[in-house]
Order: sequence, then structure tokens, then C-alpha cells
Amino acid sequence: MKISLITLVFTSLFFSPALNKDGDEILGTWLTDDKRAKIQIFKEGQRYHGKIVWLKEPKDGSGNFHKDTKNPDKALRDRPILGITLVSDFVFERGRWTDGEIYDPDNGKIYDCNMKLKGNKLEVRGYVGISMFGRTVVWTRTDSVN
Repeated sequence: MKISLITLVFTSLFFSPALNKDGDEILGTWLTDDKRAKIQIFKEGQRYHGKIVWLKEPKDGSGNFHKDTKNPDKALRDRPILGITLVSDFVFERGRWTDGEIYDPDNGKIYDCNMKLKGNKLEVRGYVGISMFGRTVVWTRTDSVN
């Protein structure tokens, strides 16, 4: 009886559907929590990344595209925010995307980041040092880039 209970627990932990997925279910377009941007998640090799493919307000009052003016790399400050890679280098492990980074163009900072999928919602947690000291936003899957 004890062996079958241990086998059942082991099987449910290591062979659950959430753990067996390959990670590609994150691929697609996501609307940010503030509804200001859409992020296209894509895969290169075994790593996941996401770039900004839509902005609610891509241009400033002068009709110019918003630039990455807060970037610490002066050479990148003139690039448009539309099209930049916002999340990068995630690996899929046990139902989560981990060890990635998220860039915040509002302040030019890069944070460690983990992501977790819950249905059509993607919990994106940016943090400094350890995950406890961070902030989670929830992105929603969307079918369109526009």
C-alpha cells in the first residue's frame, strides 16, 4: 500500500500535464496589463524572448516615434520603442519560464524576471536579486497585433 501511494505521488508530481509541456504554449501575442503595448513572444533555440509589436501611442505629439531615451546605452537612445526586445532569455522549467530578463523603457532598467502561464493570462514577475522583492503584472493573450 505504501509503495503504491509513493508511486502515485511521484507520478503526479513528475508527470503532470503542466510539467510535461514543452513551453511553446507561451508563444503568441500578449496585451500588457496597462493596455499600452502588445508583446510578441517568440522562441530562438531553446530560449524565449518577446518584442514590442504594437503601442497604443507609438508616436509623440510631434508625430515622431517614441524613442528609447532612458536606455543607459547612449547608442540605443535613438531607437524607436516599437520593435525593441522587452523580455529575453527565458528557459522553460517545470511549468515556468525562468532565468530571463525584462527591460523597462520607462526607466531604462533591466530586471530579472520569471513568467507563469495561467490559462489566457501570463504572470510576469520582475525583480531585483530575489523574486520576493519584485512586482508582478498580468498580461492577457490576444489574437491580433493591432
